[in-house]
Amino acid sequence: MRSYVIHLIRHGICEGNLEGRYVGRTQSPLAEAGLKDLLRLKAKGKFPEAEKYYASPCVRCVDTLKVLYPTADPEVVFELAECDFGDWENKKAEELMQDPAFLRWMNGEKGAAPPNGESSAVFMQRVCAGFEMLVKNMMVEGTGSAVLVTHGGVIMTLLAAYGLPRARMTDWMCENGEGYSVRIDPMLWSRGMAAEVFQKLPVLPETGAAREYSFLDIAREAASRAYPDPKDEE
Repeated sequence: MRSYVIHLIRHGICEGNLEGRYVGRTQSPLAEAGLKDLLRLKAKGKFPEAEKYYASPCVRCVDTLKVLYPTADPEVVFELAECDFGDWENKKAEELMQDPAFLRWMNGEKGAAPPNGESSAVFMQRVCAGFEMLVKNMMVEGTGSAVLVTHGGVIMTLLAAYGLPRARMTDWMCENGEGYSVRIDPMLWSRGMAAEVFQKLPVLPETGAAREYSFLDIAREAASRAYPDPKDEE
């Protein structure tokens, strides 16, 4: 049975990142340092080609894709945009420290969210729905490989939700311009919505060999998701 590969890449550093601003939906362009870093990574390692290319609607993601894949014609996926920080957009943390809602959000209080923005739960639901639709479209169209340039938070959310081996969200953090490749087996996806994370990006010459997982290892992980141990829920 045919498998499907998706390469998840975090956008390059943008001006807002350098200034320490919350730039979820803010259209902050790539910084000169970000462009240089992308070119350095491209020269140092390999970013795999694909049959189809996708990007978040943010200009920093579209421009990153065009730097790494100059001939690609990306399709924008609005559902895979960064979190909407609402009234906190384009502001620095020090500007918000007197805002009680910001402090509750920073402390991870349940239900806390940026005013007029997205809560963590809403963000996760949107991103997961967008990724599942992307996978469905690839399977329907017979697209065997794709590149998705998106945001660090999106990548961490997706791999925490679907990635094998299982890991915490923070374990999937990656630097700007880097990312992960995932392989989706249709049978395992249909049973447990699991995606095998098999390499980091870019693929460096000295670490080019992908980590190998046996079919049994992947099946066990998928089964544990589909049929959790009742003891884990006590």
